[in-house]
Amino acid sequence: MEWFSELTPFLKLYWIIAIPASIIFVVQTILTFIGSDAADGIGADFSGHLEDVHAPFQLFSLRNLVNFLLGFSWTGISCYKVIESQSVLMAVSVVVGLVFISVFFIVLNQVQKLSEDNSFKLEDTIHKTANVYLAIPANKNGTGKIMISVKGSVRELEAITEVDQKIETGSVVTVERVEGQSIVVVKPV
Repeated sequence: MEWFSELTPFLKLYWIIAIPASIIFVVQTILTFIGSDAADGIGADFSGHLEDVHAPFQLFSLRNLVNFLLGFSWTGISCYKVIESQSVLMAVSVVVGLVFISVFFIVLNQVQKLSEDNSFKLEDTIHKTANVYLAIPANKNGTGKIMISVKGSVRELEAITEVDQKIETGSVVTVERVEGQSIVVVKPV
């Protein structure tokens, strides 16, 4: 600890901020990679009305504070001998800390774009083509079945038609609309 006692008070301040911020950052990173940190900054570290906020990013969070302190402190330590004016060094450190928060925000937004909703909704079948699996009676006189591919998975759905003729097995149809909770209305292609 001799090296620490020989530092100027201004440089000591940067080290006092850098060491705990770096430790917390490493712990957060490890927890994120093992799956223990599911929030990724969504929860706020203060009391407030955030019910209407559905953003993946909160400005005031522990993660952002740690990111700011990392950029701030390590810039101060790295540039201490290069920038002689303490006020200029402090300003540069603050700017780099804000850049760290911005980079985290950009990275988080890019990661959010990778998420994909593959849940099946019957409405996703409208205007898609399908193959008739079981013949569909004419004029809504009963249901048949179709096989349709939606979002990379093949589904078997109940289908009816409003046309005046029976649609035979193996025919190609187009889904016109959804009727009820589980039936689609089709017409021949």
